Amino acid sequence: MDRRRFLKTLAGSVAAMAFRPTLLRANGPAARPNILFIFADDQTFEGVRALGNGEIETPNLDRLVRNGVTFTHAYNMGSWTGAVCIASRTMLNTGLFVWHAQKVDNKTDTRFGDTRKYWSQLIDDAGYSTYMTGKWHLKVNADTLFNHTVNIRPGGMPNQTPEGYDRPREDKADPWSPYNTAFGGYWEGGRHWSEVLGDDATAFIEQASKSDDPFFMYLAFNAPHDPRQSPKEYVDKYPLDAIAVPENFQPAHPDKDAIGCAATGRDESLAPFPRTTGAVKVHRQEYYAIITHMDTQIGRILNALEKSGKVDNTYIFFTADHGLAVGRHGLMGKQNLYDHSIRVPLMVNGPGIPKDRKINAPVYLQDIMPTTLELAGAAVPDYVQFQSLLPLIDGRREQSYEAIYGGYLGLQRMVIHRGFKLMLFPKVPKVLLFNLKNDPLEMNNLAEQPGQRRRMRRLFARLLDLQRQTGDALDLANLYPQLAGG
Repeated sequence: MDRRRFLKTLAGSVAAMAFRPTLLRANGPAARPNILFIFADDQTFEGVRALGNGEIETPNLDRLVRNGVTFTHAYNMGSWTGAVCIASRTMLNTGLFVWHAQKVDNKTDTRFGDTRKYWSQLIDDAGYSTYMTGKWHLKVNADTLFNHTVNIRPGGMPNQTPEGYDRPREDKADPWSPYNTAFGGYWEGGRHWSEVLGDDATAFIEQASKSDDPFFMYLAFNAPHDPRQSPKEYVDKYPLDAIAVPENFQPAHPDKDAIGCAATGRDESLAPFPRTTGAVKVHRQEYYAIITHMDTQIGRILNALEKSGKVDNTYIFFTADHGLAVGRHGLMGKQNLYDHSIRVPLMVNGPGIPKDRKINAPVYLQDIMPTTLELAGAAVPDYVQFQSLLPLIDGRREQSYEAIYGGYLGLQRMVIHRGFKLMLFPKVPKVLLFNLKNDPLEMNNLAEQPGQRRRMRRLFARLLDLQRQTGDALDLANLYPQLAGG
């Protein structure tokens, strides 16, 4: 064995010895770890300062990066609906890949609630007290799945007002304000919804501090989903002249209509067409502000956990249901398969977890579900298709997936393998190929280069295989015979 391989093997062995979650359960129920899951809505992987965005302030998310492991390439698998959050959350709570999870959402798979159980039910069976507050957005009633619920936001998002769309325009004054409480939205009820969630979470942690029972907390912020509202002091942190226009900004995506991102789409209609640099800067200002405001509430939650005396026996997970374009590629929303819209932050903190470590292996955000089951000592059912993150953290495995799949309606497909990304727009039809290492902003399409044909065919073959695994019925082989070898 050469020296490099020996050192790599030694490092993996040391990591594995340092992190053995089964030891936490050796002394009975009281020793089982608590699990705190914090979920953002619409937060792209770029929305954390410690992960490279120097424009944004996120001291508490940075704290999670410093105190644990960050998965730098965590993805959402896609969606069967323009409300991508529904698909992401259904996958997360069932453990099923995207097109299998769709059957649960449309109620053609009746096994959930019968012979199959949702995430919280599986942890409940392991002896945990389960708690949920915030955004839900599944067809099943959250009250039936958790022991304790409060302030469930089932509608998906705070109400947007007509003034919140098609703005700001250069030909008239902006009719909307992110801190004017008269517009309702996050202010409905008298207190910002992110602050309400912070109140709910800290109250439950205080209550849990008086019990020896392990707990599972599912804290689902609506932020930073639009309407991107926050107190004025947060908006003032981001003067427009300090906000950069994204390098991959476009006035309009050339294929927006054919890929499901038309000007009439809800997310896309938030800003005027064609996109202007001024409008994009305003939307990014408000996006940053609501993330920083959410970050403050996360700080309150982390502080309450430390004060409770439970932090040393608690695993903390943070992620988002999907990302958001906010001006990149001429897009505003998440109804696309570019990295800014399918890639999210994912941090893990807890006993035995290495500090300030980054893992580049690609994963899905829904891998959190089986990870927590393993930590809780609960059996991971055979129908759960996502993979635990623990083998990556403790060095037992270098990767969980050969390739990463993405699908949006029947309009977009993609596969990522060894740093290359193949994207397909079947209704155009178009083929895009990106070298994500050299071109992380996905600006240079290599698909027309003759030297890339073999690579595209290999990627396409992987995509066809992933279609079978995910339950994808779209006939790509007939749509792209040149990639299938026909």
